[in-house]
Amino acid sequence: MFAGIETVTLHRAAVVAAGLLALAVLWRLDASGRVGRRLRERFVLGVPWGTVVSVLLVLSVYLFVQGGLDYWYSPTVVPFTAWSYSYPLGMLTAAFSHSGAGHLVGNLVGTLTYGVVAEYAWGHYPRRRGVSTFSSWRTNPYVRAFVVFPAAVVVVGTLTSLFGLGPVVGFSGVVFAFAGFALVSYPLTTVLALVTGRVVNLTYNAFLNPVVGARSQPVFSTPWFADIAIQGHAFGLLVGVLLGLWLVQRRGDDLPPVRRLWAGMLLFAVSQSLWAVYWYRGNSQYVLYRAGGLALVTLLATLVVAAVHASDSRPLAWLARTADRGQPTEVGRADGGRPDADRQSDDETVRGWLASLSSRQLAAALLLFSTAALAGPAVGVNLLTNADSGLDGPGVDVRDYRITYAEDVQNEMVAVVDVEFFGETTTVDTSGVIVTSDERDIWTTAVSKSRLAFDGSVPVRVGGVGWRETLTATRQGWTVVGGDPVYRVTLTHDGETVPVYASPERQAGPVLAGHNVSFAANATNFTVGVETDSGVVRAPLPGKNETVTLAGIDFTREKRTIVARTTDGTELRIAAKEQYE
Repeated sequence: MFAGIETVTLHRAAVVAAGLLALAVLWRLDASGRVGRRLRERFVLGVPWGTVVSVLLVLSVYLFVQGGLDYWYSPTVVPFTAWSYSYPLGMLTAAFSHSGAGHLVGNLVGTLTYGVVAEYAWGHYPRRRGVSTFSSWRTNPYVRAFVVFPAAVVVVGTLTSLFGLGPVVGFSGVVFAFAGFALVSYPLTTVLALVTGRVVNLTYNAFLNPVVGARSQPVFSTPWFADIAIQGHAFGLLVGVLLGLWLVQRRGDDLPPVRRLWAGMLLFAVSQSLWAVYWYRGNSQYVLYRAGGLALVTLLATLVVAAVHASDSRPLAWLARTADRGQPTEVGRADGGRPDADRQSDDETVRGWLASLSSRQLAAALLLFSTAALAGPAVGVNLLTNADSGLDGPGVDVRDYRITYAEDVQNEMVAVVDVEFFGETTTVDTSGVIVTSDERDIWTTAVSKSRLAFDGSVPVRVGGVGWRETLTATRQGWTVVGGDPVYRVTLTHDGETVPVYASPERQAGPVLAGHNVSFAANATNFTVGVETDSGVVRAPLPGKNETVTLAGIDFTREKRTIVARTTDGTELRIAAKEQYE
């Protein structure tokens, strides 16, 4: 019956059939239509149009701005990253751009789950009593659905770019804002949305790749937490929480129970790895502060609960009683500073403001302060991004971009401001393919040394609106017995290959017939050298099945290895060509 039908097609049909059957059964069993009725009460025609428009906006940026329509798995990323305030294009597009298809799909799934809950909490129809639906543009459900909600998404997305720490790209900051907004009103529904998102993601992958073969193989990976923009996620979450607090207080909505809200906040924060606070030590080394991160998310959940449920009592009322204890003096400071009376007046004003805060207002103020504290360092970094590469040597120029390779140079992307704390520092080194642009204030390690050593050849993409160029970085090298590898790196663009780096000379561990043996790389080839009483004699590495003789030692290339033979009969594999995955 199914002869001639591909197995993959059958598996995809099974996914579709199972989904349609489940929907049909649920629709039949929900005879009252309660779910559909509740959706129509909050959404125009029961559809979360604001979320749909947001998804289409992000998808359009990926397809038409980043070039994902032609390069689905390899979009142009570098020019659409938030590098600094002096590069507006990156700041405006970063929140809506993505590094690849997986990154995009993950954030779209998050939008379809958390965004729907957030939009439901907000609603297309006004909920305040006595307000007519079409009395103004603010209450018009179509304006709220197709204009106000998407506009708020764009504003929050821009904020996550402006106050993101370091170069950021991706919609995840807005996704976390959706979640923070939804958690205030529907904490457990938001946690349920997290699980729902995983089901949606599984459905997408099951349809895209119904059958997956796998085998054991080496892979290159960085620590899982190193790819998470913790600061951006936390900032987005707090922005969403603050907006949610403003909404429920303004409308006087019913609040979720204390324990449910606290559990929802903590479960979400932990499941989304907001506790994974880490620091970059340079050259692909990281440190994770697991215990401190867990303490922070626990305090965050508690602070949100206090901002929602705390009483109207004034815990700092005692400050007002201390305001009159000191007597101001009329004499100004000898150094020309402000008079003591003026300074004391300011102190009294601050104390009076703090004393007037209720417990709930104080918790909200602490949340606002935490948000500002997260955003503050980002402002300094984005203001002072250093695009001056300070790198000498060969490279490839593509319009305003300069692409080169360097090792153990100061990472200008991290060391914008020299800061040391808790034994860590922002003055760190980096190694790899470095892309710079003075015009765009870009300085980034596009491909790390370790990544290139693993893959051997990696594409590097640069570009701008309406154009892109791809270069290929290639490493060729030899593993030296008892020593470090020797290698050279080239960049290929438009059919032209440019040597950009050669590693230092490496000495082999074994001593052959009383001679030290070394290997070196240069712009065109590799050489082998033997140390003699009169100096080092050197020759290019032999070709396949060829031999070169230096100081009585024969060096023969056998397939991918160099074998050394001495006159006394010693035979040793001295080097092997690097293999890449």
